[in-house]
Amino acid sequence: MTGHSFSVSGYGPARAGWTRLFARDSLARRLDWPILLAALALSLLGSLLVFSATRNRTEINQGDPYYFLVRHLMNLGIGFALMIGTIWLGHRALRNAVPILYGLSVLLALVVLTPLGATINGQRNWIVIGGFSIQPAEFLKVAIILGMAMMLATRVDAGDKTYPDHRTVAQSLGLAAVPCMILLLMPDLGSVLAMVAIILGILLASGASNRWVFGLLTVGVIGCVAIWQLHILDQYQINRFAAFANPNLDPAGVGYNTNQARIAIGSGGLAGQGLFHGSQTTGQFVPEQQTDFVFTVAGEELGFLGAGLIIALVGLILWRACRIARDSTELYGTVVAAGIVAWFAFQSFENIGMTLGIMPVTGLPLPFVSYGGSSMFAVWVAVGLLQSIKVQRPMSA
Repeated sequence: MTGHSFSVSGYGPARAGWTRLFARDSLARRLDWPILLAALALSLLGSLLVFSATRNRTEINQGDPYYFLVRHLMNLGIGFALMIGTIWLGHRALRNAVPILYGLSVLLALVVLTPLGATINGQRNWIVIGGFSIQPAEFLKVAIILGMAMMLATRVDAGDKTYPDHRTVAQSLGLAAVPCMILLLMPDLGSVLAMVAIILGILLASGASNRWVFGLLTVGVIGCVAIWQLHILDQYQINRFAAFANPNLDPAGVGYNTNQARIAIGSGGLAGQGLFHGSQTTGQFVPEQQTDFVFTVAGEELGFLGAGLIIALVGLILWRACRIARDSTELYGTVVAAGIVAWFAFQSFENIGMTLGIMPVTGLPLPFVSYGGSSMFAVWVAVGLLQSIKVQRPMSA
């Protein structure tokens, strides 16, 4: 069965694709609707939180209270279209294009290291073209998942092996090491940590020897020590870790964001202060509240119930994605789904954790909720991959 197994005889490729996309007796019935609806609910809820966080901030919204809301919804629309396109193409068809996608993603990341790279909020991991900003690290996550899955699963899915051999695992880790090194040169430690989580998830799901997992963890620890000793990190990143270790170190400086975030969340109580009525949000006390600290808006204005709803929706996506990984009839689909689970799980935990003070501030967005086009596009492509794995299973699966 190929990525175009739902073709309709007598129709052109485009018409056949749309037919199988909406036919009630085929693809629509096979879609994982809990994932789709949960992702859509998170994105729409995020639009309200982004609007609340930015509507009064004239210094960033160019005098238009709806500036970020409109763009967040536009990003959602584009992301949703990318999901449909991913389902239409199919994860198996995309498998053939992995070398091209991987090469383009790496090339885009390398551009950040040139004069075309831009620094936003202290992080030089952006490309700004004609007023549009692109964060290549988000697309690298998708590229690494697809690239490692292709390498680890090729011989297994062909029936030559029952699990990836040591040579194949080493080659896949080499494939992942290139973008990780580029991200360290930026440096973008948050994205590197997310990559490590993705790689570990992929190795565990692929059936690779546990020695590789333990070895990777050991190398990671040694690498962290080396990064610290060699002063690869920028000073602001070192300060963030210092503030995480000691929140009272500089409450008016590097520790300000985390302290204000916890005040905002703590003031929400059970039901919150009401949407658009949060005192910390209205008073603009929490910086970057539409991106890194968007969860504080939910905690303050929607309270424990609203914040808990976000966590529950993320949990629902992770649960359904784990089922897709388990039920896949091919290792390639299992590994892709597992990589997405590791990505979403780590990034959600890190983002929410840093607002609560239990994780260091790294600048990772909350999937589907935080404002940002690159992140929104990447996570909806990931949803498309999950849906493709689900719908291209045999009917009896």
